[in-house]
Amino acid sequence: MGNFKRVFISSLVLLGLMAGVTALSAVAAEPLKVKSETDIAGDIGILQGEGNGLTVEYLNKPTTRLQAAVMSLRLKGLEAEALAFTGTTSFKDASGVSKENQAILGYLKAHPDLGWQGTGDDKFEPLAGITAQQYYKVLLESLGYTQGTDFEYANVFAFAGKNGLSKIANVKQFKNLHIATATIEALKVPIKGTTKTLGADLTDKGKISATKLEVLGNAELSLKQSDTLGSYLTDSKGMTLYYFTKDAADVNSCVGQCLANWPIFNGNNFTVPAEFSAADFKVFVRADGKEQLTYKGWPLYYFVKDQKAGDTTGDNVGKVWFVIKPSNGGVALGTKTDLGNYLTDANGMALYYYDKDTKGVSNCSGKCLEKWPLFYAPNISPPTGVNSADFGTLIRADGKMQTTYKDFPLYYWVDDKKMGDTLGQDVGKVWYVIDPAKFSGTKAANTSVKTSKSDALGTYLVDANGMALYLFTKDKADPNSCVGQCLVNWPIFYDANLTVSSDLTSSDFGTLTRNDGTKQSTYKGWPLYYWIKDHNPGDTTGQNVGKVWFVLDPAQTTAR
Repeated sequence: MGNFKRVFISSLVLLGLMAGVTALSAVAAEPLKVKSETDIAGDIGILQGEGNGLTVEYLNKPTTRLQAAVMSLRLKGLEAEALAFTGTTSFKDASGVSKENQAILGYLKAHPDLGWQGTGDDKFEPLAGITAQQYYKVLLESLGYTQGTDFEYANVFAFAGKNGLSKIANVKQFKNLHIATATIEALKVPIKGTTKTLGADLTDKGKISATKLEVLGNAELSLKQSDTLGSYLTDSKGMTLYYFTKDAADVNSCVGQCLANWPIFNGNNFTVPAEFSAADFKVFVRADGKEQLTYKGWPLYYFVKDQKAGDTTGDNVGKVWFVIKPSNGGVALGTKTDLGNYLTDANGMALYYYDKDTKGVSNCSGKCLEKWPLFYAPNISPPTGVNSADFGTLIRADGKMQTTYKDFPLYYWVDDKKMGDTLGQDVGKVWYVIDPAKFSGTKAANTSVKTSKSDALGTYLVDANGMALYLFTKDKADPNSCVGQCLVNWPIFYDANLTVSSDLTSSDFGTLTRNDGTKQSTYKGWPLYYWIKDHNPGDTTGQNVGKVWFVLDPAQTTAR
């Protein structure tokens, strides 16, 4: 009997363990299923790209009249018929596009009832850009509405809004990615006078698979617009989502009362706006076992004081909570106890400045750049409290672009491997993270003349703004050799109160009084010039022009 009890109890324990495993399996996270509007538009064939698919480059191109016309035909189920068109009458400027698109333009010319009758003088202007207003007109017509009868062009946005089309109303520069947003929106809208949606109609016509349209029923994260914040991310109900700068160091930084004030956000089977990449969304398991959605590695939260859709009262709270922007605005903020706030890229990777750089001039090249790769983001929309006007772009001597902050170049550190790493801080006592509230510039004096470096030219002289200075070999015989049109192309450089960087010798500089009475600064007796075609710091397009104009390497330049 004793043995029976032991076996019975052991069996119960085993069953309990098995039940526990089953229960755990039941609540285990499903694989995250996220699609961008551009993914969906590509999957259903609405947006097709230009040979290489829906690349980032393609999606960010301005939409043309021709593309809008093709979309109009596609949504009416007429694209195949148009591509097969063989008529010879077309618009005057049709020859400027491919054979396929010439067929499209010929078809539109032959069917004036479709509403694409060009821009005047029998031209179509196929490569001209369009606006959000014009594309909503295309969609309204695809839904069976007629301009002049159902709506006037001036009232397109208002009429579209009443009929379920509003997502791109605030878009100022219409791009191909916006086609995805607006068209997916339209596929869910009933055709005029019916309850059948445009998507269902295209399915009935055999143009889109019903299975592929099932994704349109998923929840959607949305992109909202604010005059003060720009574009920011919300959940499907319009409630704003935030990131916490202290999560850069530890994704479990928000605990206890913090989580009561900033509830976590999680979700699955959802669509994200076209401006976002689905691959940037992930799920992580918090220390307390709960799952939380992340964007570019940043955990997402609500704010308890946001009461209704559109509220953004959590932005900039404590200078550590911020809304989520497309590509995270290009830059974000991280926070550490020992460093305070510091600039990061969109993924939370620390950004650094080099204390030997001066405004507009990078003194890091060659081997230095291997350890300190440059940072570049084409579009910067920083967190609240960080001035977007403080960001700029430096075009380096090799043509590469580098983002600057307050005119100082920004870099990564090669040994930083993940969000929150700041291993480059204080390296060599010259590399530092940037606290936007405290940073005013490097310790390097911004002198009248200093040196810059490039892989191609080595060290060379530049002015205070990083613009290259040149010598003219014909000045060897006569320092007034450059006159007339030459001086128009090669303006003189002069600073009455000339100062030089510590790696230069001030006694090497002097002043020349030219024959016309103007003054010109000299280096080792060589008059100094600019080149009219250099437009940005780092430009050296005057090098070797006519085999008589050259930048000045202090170590290689001999006295005139």
